[in-house]
Amino acid sequence: MQPVEELAKRLLEARHAVVLTGAGASTDSGLPDFRSKQGLWQGIDPMKLASMTALRRNPVEFYNFYRYRLSKLDGAKPNAVHTTIAALQRAGFIKALITQNIDGLHQAGGARDVIEMHGSLRECVCLQCQNRFSSELIDVDVQSAADVPRCPECRGVLKPGVILFEEALPETAIERAFDETYQADLFIAVGTSLEVSPVNQLPMLAVERGAALAIINLEATHLDRLAQWVIRDRAAGVLDQIRKLVGLGS
Repeated sequence: MQPVEELAKRLLEARHAVVLTGAGASTDSGLPDFRSKQGLWQGIDPMKLASMTALRRNPVEFYNFYRYRLSKLDGAKPNAVHTTIAALQRAGFIKALITQNIDGLHQAGGARDVIEMHGSLRECVCLQCQNRFSSELIDVDVQSAADVPRCPECRGVLKPGVILFEEALPETAIERAFDETYQADLFIAVGTSLEVSPVNQLPMLAVERGAALAIINLEATHLDRLAQWVIRDRAAGVLDQIRKLVGLGS
């Protein structure tokens, strides 16, 4: 039996399957990943463009970088990874979906109750009053500090609704992700390099508690040694095969 077939069989038998997705889940939607040779961080120091320090010290570069990232979301549509995970979730095969992604494509593909570990680029947040708004308010031309987008309610500085370097992850998301992982008997990591902490602790925790681990990623990860199944292929194709194997249609 091939690894994809074995994984599909195990998914059918699972009591509490948890899925973790990373940037590789969205590459077939035209969005770049981060650490591959064509990734977003190639030739870029993320601390200079995607940190709280960058926001404060280099607002022009910071907001132009995020405006560029917002432009990449225009027209991006869910691919087979997003729609298949949503279908598996609706059918009860997947009990929890945790994502490192900030593109909102899981929700657009029909997934519900997505645990977003790194926030969402589709909204922005006021650093002063903490109110949240559509990202349209930061999709503006910033040529100087005077152009920095401001909250329509308190005039505080607006920042993208993503977790920047130097920011802590949201406690609620962390607690939920770890709670779901504690319950997992099958943990599937899809399109993630598993380089970023604390999210990369989740597969290790799942294995320690007896769960079977599957890693679907184009490149090797440092946790492959723990996985029962390592499938180095495009996530969209693999998830589409799994959907058919568990009987959710052609």
